[in-house]
Amino acid sequence: MRDVKHMKLFALLLAIAAVTLIAFQEPAMAQSQKLADAIQQAVTAGKVDPAQPAGFLGIPGGPVIDWWKGLLWAIWVGWIFSTVGAFGGVMAAIGHMTVFGFGAYAKSFGKDLQLNKIVTDSIRTSNQYLVGTSAGISTYNYWKMGRLVLPLGLALGIGTIISSYLVPMLTAGKINLSSYQGYFGLFVLLLGLYLVYEVTPAGKAKKKAASAAAKAFQESVKKGGNIADQGVKIQSFTATSCVFTFFGVEFKFNPIVPVIGAFIIGAIASFLGVGGGFLLVPFLTSMAGLPMYLVAGTSAMGVFVGMITSIFSYMMQGTPIEWSFIGAEMVGIVIGSIIGPRTSKYIPDTALKVLFIVLAFYTGVDYILRGFFGMRIF
Repeated sequence: MRDVKHMKLFALLLAIAAVTLIAFQEPAMAQSQKLADAIQQAVTAGKVDPAQPAGFLGIPGGPVIDWWKGLLWAIWVGWIFSTVGAFGGVMAAIGHMTVFGFGAYAKSFGKDLQLNKIVTDSIRTSNQYLVGTSAGISTYNYWKMGRLVLPLGLALGIGTIISSYLVPMLTAGKINLSSYQGYFGLFVLLLGLYLVYEVTPAGKAKKKAASAAAKAFQESVKKGGNIADQGVKIQSFTATSCVFTFFGVEFKFNPIVPVIGAFIIGAIASFLGVGGGFLLVPFLTSMAGLPMYLVAGTSAMGVFVGMITSIFSYMMQGTPIEWSFIGAEMVGIVIGSIIGPRTSKYIPDTALKVLFIVLAFYTGVDYILRGFFGMRIF
């Protein structure tokens, strides 16, 4: 019966996603002249051969990627996002920019042609479709497992709405691929440096409560205890204070702080075209001292609200999307998001952070070199 309910939920989410995709096609079609003008500019500059068959975004000679490759990569993206509560958008961007070659394709037009910026906007928005799908599913899954701090998630969502709407309005059609890669790498590298601090003795000293909850969680899993019954329990909530327990350990935070923090993080995430989970994770572990097990679900809720808002704003600017490819990727995200929450509980808290640090350092350095210096690690 439980599996049937889950299947109905996932079917409903997919249906909503399909309706959303159709609804968002209208503003993009209404502004299709923007893409057509950019293609003509590239043709005049000798960067596009109009005789070539249509590829990515309908651009003559553009790359054509098999749908199953997007499906497989998206399964990985869904797993990493739903497991560590972060890095899903980063992995989606790596796939779109590097694995599938859309980044190199955007760069091939040079920094001055508008087609470079349009492809870059498409990459940013495509990332958000994947992360938004994963975040929605993960939010539900973690809530059912008692691993979601609902008041904190709502506060994060409120903070992201305004910034996620404004940033696309101000930056769509103005950011070239090289600039995007450089800033993308910089923020991810800074995150990696911060996480290194968190695993040091000084950083761990500030996370005693989180460590106690993580230990209790691991012991409960090993004993086969009911996780949901011992999960998040809200004790009190006011405009300036929220108190809850997780496996008998008490946590407290001021709801105003996540609203302000999420506003800033939402702006950065919308600009980079990723979910923001990779910034929400250290924010939540520092502000509320949450263990990684709780961070995953709570950050997912904040990301979900921000992604819906940001996607809407990008689409209103006429950003084109490769719908067939994104559709295959969204199916992969659903699969990865189902697997993630059921495997993360068996991985030690420190191991999750170490994995995150390795990914952050490699990705950050590589994209800083690519974007700002025209170099690459390999």
